[in-house]
Amino acid sequence: MAGTLQGSCCSSSRARPPCHGLISRALETGDTSSISFSSHLSDLSVKSLERTRQIQPFKKIMAVRAKSSSKHMDVDISLSPRVNSVKPSKTVVITDQATALIQAGIPVIKLTVGEPDFNTPAVVAEAGIKAIQEGYTKYTPNAGTLELRTAICHKLKEENGLTYTPDQILVSNGAKQCILQAVLAVCSPGDEVIVPAPFWVSYPEMARLADAKPVIIPTSVSENFLLDPKVLESKLTEKSRLLILCSPSNPTGSVYPKKLLEEIAKIVSKHPRLLVLSDEIYEHIMYAPSTHTSFASLPGMWERTLTVNGFSKAFAMTGWRLGYLAGPKHFVAACGKIQSQFTSGASSIAQKAGVAALHLGYRGGESISTMVKAFRERRDFLVESFRKLGGVEISEPQGAFYLFLDFSSYYGAEIEGFGVIKDSESLCRYLLEKAQVAVVPGEAFGDDKCIRISYAASLSTLQAAIERIKEAMVLLRPAVPV
Repeated sequence: MAGTLQGSCCSSSRARPPCHGLISRALETGDTSSISFSSHLSDLSVKSLERTRQIQPFKKIMAVRAKSSSKHMDVDISLSPRVNSVKPSKTVVITDQATALIQAGIPVIKLTVGEPDFNTPAVVAEAGIKAIQEGYTKYTPNAGTLELRTAICHKLKEENGLTYTPDQILVSNGAKQCILQAVLAVCSPGDEVIVPAPFWVSYPEMARLADAKPVIIPTSVSENFLLDPKVLESKLTEKSRLLILCSPSNPTGSVYPKKLLEEIAKIVSKHPRLLVLSDEIYEHIMYAPSTHTSFASLPGMWERTLTVNGFSKAFAMTGWRLGYLAGPKHFVAACGKIQSQFTSGASSIAQKAGVAALHLGYRGGESISTMVKAFRERRDFLVESFRKLGGVEISEPQGAFYLFLDFSSYYGAEIEGFGVIKDSESLCRYLLEKAQVAVVPGEAFGDDKCIRISYAASLSTLQAAIERIKEAMVLLRPAVPV
């Protein structure tokens, strides 16, 4: 059922083009496009990618001279301070770069992508096809069809113990849009958005788009990357407006147990202005004995919680772009107002498919349980493999499909022909060049000690990737004794 990702070739270094210096030797000056982990690096540029996008740092004030047949004029192409304050999504950048390298003929294994490698369940896809065939291709109400919002209410009641009415549901073009609209709707300039780290890359940038201030609270691998309630309490101020929680977590796979959420809820209840955005997009991808608790189901939290979920992860529907927000009508209506001037309603076709997905059965039925079983097998394989590698600290994920591994014991190692492994970005560049495996630096998620590996890939692809990584890491010795 799972599809092998492009680039998953034999793990032997003899079965693929020599890695060392392959990408570096392709570097050319001139108009070639930059393939790098950050907007200012040009280490991994490929000559054959003349037409790919080059990522450059924004400049606050720029002018370009435009020529016409009769005169010259200066055009102000400056960007707004709001846009200049936002960083590009590094996961998107790196995934695009890995894809470009593959297209250039370099057999890179991509372990960067945050989407299931499974097909959308057949019955769901057929519902979308039927919608097209029957002409269900017009605009829908801005908030989503009544049919879908009613189905969402039923799902939340049966699976999450949450009671909502259809006017307390907003269907959007993916959960990402739901989150951004929620942040824009409730945050004022100068408000603080509390974000535990490691975090999904977009949370802090969404706060900045709302002219709010992201307040990052670090967590540790030894505590399974879970927020310490005492630390949270020490960081809250009168400006604290929104706490963002993600369980299961991207990038760590950590799951918040109910008892810990109850402790957090007690602290939240002391702050009248503080709302909670509960990102539950990975809710169905969990590994027993872990269980999911919706934050809004805790005493006193329904009134101040915005619950975000969607169809992308659990139902392998990333390309359908369908998510939803549930919460008190006052907040949901405000988000709907933004959406009405932004994108309007989600795709009518995707909404019909969403209804079919919610009718698959409790927690997605057999289709989802089969996918989760495969994810668990992959997780177990990777955890065992990296424990054997040595020098790696691991918090075993209880959900989602990511490993967030602490490789900091290797920082400081120097590789002839490459340089010093000084941080997560240089380690990922080394793995891309030496092992031809693309992973994401932990710096993008707020923890530079770690790298994120997605196991949304077939087991055979992961086995090949592990062999390549081992070959590359054998050249390193942990700079810090372990």
